[in-house]
Amino acid sequence: MTCIAFFPSSPATMAAQYDVVSWGARADGKTDSSKSFLSAWASACSSSGASTVYVPKGSYCVKTAAFNGPCKSSSITFKINGTLLAPSDYGVIGNSANWIIFHHVTGLNVYGGTLNGQGSGLWACKNTGKSCPDGATNLEFSNSKNIIVSGLSSVNSQMFHIVIVISGGENVKLQGVKVTASRASPNTDGIHVSQSTGVTILNSRIGTGDDCVSIGPGASNLWIENIVCVPGHGISIGSLGQNLHEAGVQNVTVKTVAFTGTQNGVRIKSWARPSTGFVHNVLFQYAIMNNVENPIIIDHCPNNNGCPAQVHTQFNNLKCSRHARN
Repeated sequence: MTCIAFFPSSPATMAAQYDVVSWGARADGKTDSSKSFLSAWASACSSSGASTVYVPKGSYCVKTAAFNGPCKSSSITFKINGTLLAPSDYGVIGNSANWIIFHHVTGLNVYGGTLNGQGSGLWACKNTGKSCPDGATNLEFSNSKNIIVSGLSSVNSQMFHIVIVISGGENVKLQGVKVTASRASPNTDGIHVSQSTGVTILNSRIGTGDDCVSIGPGASNLWIENIVCVPGHGISIGSLGQNLHEAGVQNVTVKTVAFTGTQNGVRIKSWARPSTGFVHNVLFQYAIMNNVENPIIIDHCPNNNGCPAQVHTQFNNLKCSRHARN
């Protein structure tokens, strides 16, 4: 007779996945679950090995959430099967700059799910010319590296949807991302990249009231491919030259992109004023444009107000491969 020893899983092994519902989150779309999300994150962050924060199906109200590192674990997965809802009252987070932010995190995979910023109330306020909050971005990655975002949907952000501002970090990949906001939604850039290196954006569909992708000072080694932009203001480098002392943009490839019914196609937005900013080594390739107002445009002078006549920003090695079709 053979005896088989059975050793049950240890608590440490079972604790590799942290379900936000187990920490008190409620999928009713009403109860504030912010603390539950942060508690699940704190446990995953302090784990000695790979860990997962899991968000089951359902709608979860989250006011603001700052997922901070550094973490003990260098491999954290944030698996979202449900929807995160920002407060419908834009005043609750309108002055917070960010609704959800990951800060000082190394080794993070964000998979699936929807972030709904419920920004229509703030858009209406801004479109009336009243004094309104600036608004919060749906999602930001700051001072982080080795990040993958896959299959995420960002809906109705108050302001920018996804922001990557690394400042010393690198290696961020976004793929299969879907961004949706009204054509009339102001300042709702789909994906914004600045002060970052080694960012890749692939196979995504972006429709907003502003730039589908915007590239700010300090961005380098950026690859953008297979993007559908409808509607929006196109894919833009800039604004640049807004400040005298400003980092440049270099090594940017934008290829196999389609624009439909957008204000612009590919664009470099540069203020005509003295600046240390520059644009080096940019390639726009294989762009298909349908009903685009400005297929290729290089300038920036909102409302033709306060813009000097002489352009000082340097443009080196700018290439447009094949003709854009309008």
